[in-house]
Amino acid sequence: MLSVLPPIFVLLGLLDVWVDRVTMMKYTGKGSGFKGVLIAFLLGSAAAGPLYAAFPFAGVMLKKGSSLMNVLIFIGAWSTTKIPLLAFEAASMGPVFTLTRFALSLVGIPLIAFLTERSLGEKQLKELYQLNCADMPKPEA
Repeated sequence: MLSVLPPIFVLLGLLDVWVDRVTMMKYTGKGSGFKGVLIAFLLGSAAAGPLYAAFPFAGVMLKKGSSLMNVLIFIGAWSTTKIPLLAFEAASMGPVFTLTRFALSLVGIPLIAFLTERSLGEKQLKELYQLNCADMPKPEA
């Protein structure tokens, strides 16, 4: 566990410095649509490391103005669709099982993220963003 944390904090620092808020909001913020969902899913799937490493990244994403739905998709993809996990699963459980589970994840993760975001009220969303020192992202015109 201790060997995983230093690289995570280095990457978090780089993400915080190199990716400005406007860029993050443009690609994963409210109003980013399918593009934001795809980026969040790909980032989560390409990530390496344990699930607890995803939460600091999620916090930075919220701070930078990503929509809650895209942050939840990122966490869901990190936990279930990592590329090394899929390769191991295909070898041990078989390709039919792996493809079925992956297809269900492709549909289920965005659906659950959408329903979770919709189930929160405006006040709860505002509190969530305030906890992460960010203003509520506004859709781009």
